[in-house]
Amino acid sequence: MVMVCLAVATSVRRMYREKGGYAMEEPGKQTNQLQALRHSTSHVMAQAVLDKFPDAKLAIGPAIEDGFYYDFDLPRALTPEDLQEIEARMKQIIKEDHAFNCKEVSEQGARALFANQPYKQELIDGILGGGVDEDGQETVQAPALSVYSHGEFSDLCRGPHVANTKEINPNGLKLLSVAGAYWRGDDKRPMLQRIYGTVWPTKEELDAYLHKLAEIERRDHRKLGKELDLYSTHEIGGAGLIYWHPKGAVIRETIENFWRAEHRKRGYQLVNSPHIGRVDLWKISGHWDFYRDSMYSPIDIDGMQYLLKPMNCPFHVLMYKTRTRSYRDLPLRWGELGTVYRYERSGVLHGMLRVRGFTQDDAHIFCSPDQLMDEIIGVLDLAFFMLRTFGYEQFDVELSVRDPVKKDKYIGDDSVWQTAENALQGALSTRQVAYKVMPGEAKFYGPAIDIKMRDALGRGWQGPTIQVDFNFPERFDLTYIAQDGQERRPVMVHRTVLGSMERFVGGLIEQYAGAFPVWLAPVQAVLIPIADRHNEYAQRVASRLRDAGLRVEVDDSSDRMNAKVRKAQMEKTPYMLIVGDKEAQADLVSVRLRSGSDLGAKPLEEFVALARKAVDDKNDG
Repeated sequence: MVMVCLAVATSVRRMYREKGGYAMEEPGKQTNQLQALRHSTSHVMAQAVLDKFPDAKLAIGPAIEDGFYYDFDLPRALTPEDLQEIEARMKQIIKEDHAFNCKEVSEQGARALFANQPYKQELIDGILGGGVDEDGQETVQAPALSVYSHGEFSDLCRGPHVANTKEINPNGLKLLSVAGAYWRGDDKRPMLQRIYGTVWPTKEELDAYLHKLAEIERRDHRKLGKELDLYSTHEIGGAGLIYWHPKGAVIRETIENFWRAEHRKRGYQLVNSPHIGRVDLWKISGHWDFYRDSMYSPIDIDGMQYLLKPMNCPFHVLMYKTRTRSYRDLPLRWGELGTVYRYERSGVLHGMLRVRGFTQDDAHIFCSPDQLMDEIIGVLDLAFFMLRTFGYEQFDVELSVRDPVKKDKYIGDDSVWQTAENALQGALSTRQVAYKVMPGEAKFYGPAIDIKMRDALGRGWQGPTIQVDFNFPERFDLTYIAQDGQERRPVMVHRTVLGSMERFVGGLIEQYAGAFPVWLAPVQAVLIPIADRHNEYAQRVASRLRDAGLRVEVDDSSDRMNAKVRKAQMEKTPYMLIVGDKEAQADLVSVRLRSGSDLGAKPLEEFVALARKAVDDKNDG
């Protein structure tokens, strides 16, 4: 193999002009030009850090979705003032007009060049031996190494880069933050300091991106979850475990009730399974061999080993085996809101989005091979219906298939894999769903359709997954009696349509910035009596609204009316119902919306009809 140095010789700014400007990129949609721009800027940042800390040890510095980062081993913790100084130095380097030059070097030359850089030495080992390169990507064995240089700075790198530092617009550059990052992502290796930055061809695009970051921060589910009293986490109770407070539990209950009702409409039966099971189950399924790093250590009970269940499927398989099944029984659609437990490193835990215990909206379909296509189509229809009900309208769909080379990562022979992939492709084609094929992303037991929904800010969230599995039925010896009286193997479809309740609700908090549509709002209306003498009427109204199925509170505190309204708005309550003498005498409520709109006085029954319609239609009124 010949190591090729990749460079972007065309001016980034000229490409910008020719293409009429870069659109704000979506995750995974980064253009080659932006990647080159950002990769080049990470090198400039590394030079600036070395200028400030001559003894700094350099790790890796790739371009990422919206910018770049570089990991450093430094003599002390960085401060915000350090970032300002490093950014200023970067802008000086940019203006110095350094060309990016690439050259191949021998192992001896590379080791000499990076003699005082232990992380680079380890990267050289990986590149030459076939392992992981400077961007953390798997490599094949390479006989040569490439180095990019600009000015007096050189870095082990495969490119691409812009032609010259002047191609980087200093007005489009911003260093954002510092975070800890274990070397190689291994918590047993040194903790490094990772500097994140972003760069864009124009200041206008930088400003737009920074505005988006501010909006992301405003919508952060961890901040809103605390402000709205939805959930909490407790280190003393265990990291990565979610405590649902009453208001958060109401949202979850509402979603789960909707989920149950829609599944029953589509012929699903609901089941429940234990939280632990003998490790033998996961040895038979293959999870013990292929998934062990994400499973908790076994628990010894009476000399037998048990696991906190990491998934529900083996339990559903055991239920299937409790009696002889006929083709007349199929398809069997079994759903479960089952709580599972998976090990995640502490460094990746993130509010409700990355946890160690979560409830899946799980289901397994047992069907005959000739029913498979229709079952996949049915799950696709259900998944898109559910997501659209929650306000998601844009999706990225991926078909996750086997790595054609590393087949030892999977169980089952080629024929069943091809049949499974064909069924998934056929369902997507039937529903005219655009998708991207993702080699190597299949589960160890079968290929999958993975759907990501885009939120109000255009960010992708992992959602439904539909996995076709011919291997579990074989491993667990599942059968049904076919029409010809012979025993046949069923096909198993593993699927979720929301994912985990924790991650889904965390995503909804950010999707709506905490202002849930009426049907999901934990408190749908708050009664605000103007004076104490109106408290009795407010309580009577609240009782009537509860009888109509609405979630209502009465604010009978001693605060002034305007303060009560502001409090309800801060809590993002959809309706504020103000009652005073006029309302009490005429059976009215004065309706204000959290947006600030004043709908005026309305007869109580008219308001009930308005609110019930918003709930029933699952919109915001």
